[in-house]
Amino acid sequence: MNMTLAFVLALLPIIWLIIALTILKIPGFKACAIALGIAYVLAVFVWKMPFLDSVTAIFEGAALALWPIIIVIIAAIFTYNVCVSTGKMEVIKKMLASVTNDKRVLVLIIAWGFGGFMEGMAGFGTAVAIPASMLWGLGFNPVFAAIVCLIANATPTAFGSIGIPTTTLAKITGLNVFELSTNTVIQLAPLIILTPFILVFLTGKSKKAFKGIGIITLISGLSFLIPEYLVARYLGAELPVVIGSVCSMACTIWAAKFFGKKEIPSEYCLEEQTNNKVSSKEALLAWSPFILIFIFLIVTSNLIAPLNQLLAGVKTSVNIYTGEGAAPYTFSWLTTPGVWIIFAAIIGGKIQGANFSKILTIFKDTVLQLSKTIITIISIMASAKLMGYSGMIGSIAIMFVTLTGSYYPLFAPFLGSIGTFVTGSGTSASVLFGGLQLETSIALNLNQSWIAASNTAGAITAKMISPQSIAIAVAAVNLQGKESVLLKGVIKYYILFLAIVGIFTYVGIQYLI
Repeated sequence: MNMTLAFVLALLPIIWLIIALTILKIPGFKACAIALGIAYVLAVFVWKMPFLDSVTAIFEGAALALWPIIIVIIAAIFTYNVCVSTGKMEVIKKMLASVTNDKRVLVLIIAWGFGGFMEGMAGFGTAVAIPASMLWGLGFNPVFAAIVCLIANATPTAFGSIGIPTTTLAKITGLNVFELSTNTVIQLAPLIILTPFILVFLTGKSKKAFKGIGIITLISGLSFLIPEYLVARYLGAELPVVIGSVCSMACTIWAAKFFGKKEIPSEYCLEEQTNNKVSSKEALLAWSPFILIFIFLIVTSNLIAPLNQLLAGVKTSVNIYTGEGAAPYTFSWLTTPGVWIIFAAIIGGKIQGANFSKILTIFKDTVLQLSKTIITIISIMASAKLMGYSGMIGSIAIMFVTLTGSYYPLFAPFLGSIGTFVTGSGTSASVLFGGLQLETSIALNLNQSWIAASNTAGAITAKMISPQSIAIAVAAVNLQGKESVLLKGVIKYYILFLAIVGIFTYVGIQYLI
């Protein structure tokens, strides 16, 4: 088949998703199901994928969607719903409002700081679902809450889930993980500084929003970037975002107290609470599920290798895909963040006073609430597997490299963004294109680590427009059927972020490396 024709046909499922979600405004679960149908027809009839291979590719995609992605999303929303049911989310709101009534600062603390922390700890949608739910609960417009959390979730994705995207890329390419981590942070540095300013701008809807808060916004970005860089350089990929986000939250709160004005303009002022004082006991009870999530995820992560290895041994490997390159799919039952988040929610719910019957009802209602989201994510992951195994992704990549030539570094991040758009995962983007980035950098005599890192830097930009991420945001703030609204709200920032990363990658390879 002609290379150009193969390239165009391989892009059809992606083009369909863009048109369906932006122009036709088709709900995400329907658009993604149709995209799966398009990918299937192309894989079988154009790329001549055997019938059995095509079916098992879909099954493997569904397995990946269900475990670990969907289980984490269910766990995240379940945790939030437990806190709402027990009334403790109101306590958390009071505590946040007691820090400041300034909406701009609250967005920095919750969407940027706390969202980054959730991405670093758990990933798989928690960094969008939980902060967006919290902002919505505080009284923010649900569309706004979803959009700012999608944008804020971009840069932390590089080191999400205790560094999985970057450590995976290191394994695939054989490159030094410390060098990869450091280069990734350098490439993302402009975005890490820029993102808090975008969030404040969106909160205030004009440049006037920076008045009286510019220094706080800058501190919020710098206090995230500097620790993230130091940790990436000296400790590796596991903790840059976890430590960076905690430092950012602490410094943003400090800066708000030190530099913030007592008189907050009314348009930026959160509705006053009658009593914002919360006792230490109330605070501990309210935050108990999240404290337990932090403890469980740290204890079961790679940071405590002996326990992690013991838990990793509890797994089931199943041969699902039957085609060339098939490998057993492994269900890791006790090292999946979703399992520990659910345990934390159950124990936290009990601590907060809910009985097991009530908690079980909340869990059942959460699954029902997420039914359309589950369809969306299964469809998109099945499409990704079909496109990968059939050779459609390869056709896109080969044409891309051929067209760009010596300007490849400028466009290298775009490949990573395609991977994340299709799969919703920075890790999957590393799997899809990490090897290609390495081979191309060798062929063009470019710095291998810098080009490989650009795959991750590009991958994070598409996190905000991925149908999977948008589906999670929609579910978090109950906006089913409004996917097109969210996509329109974030797509210009995707383009901006991708352009910045592309230029930075190209300039870096020419002058800095």
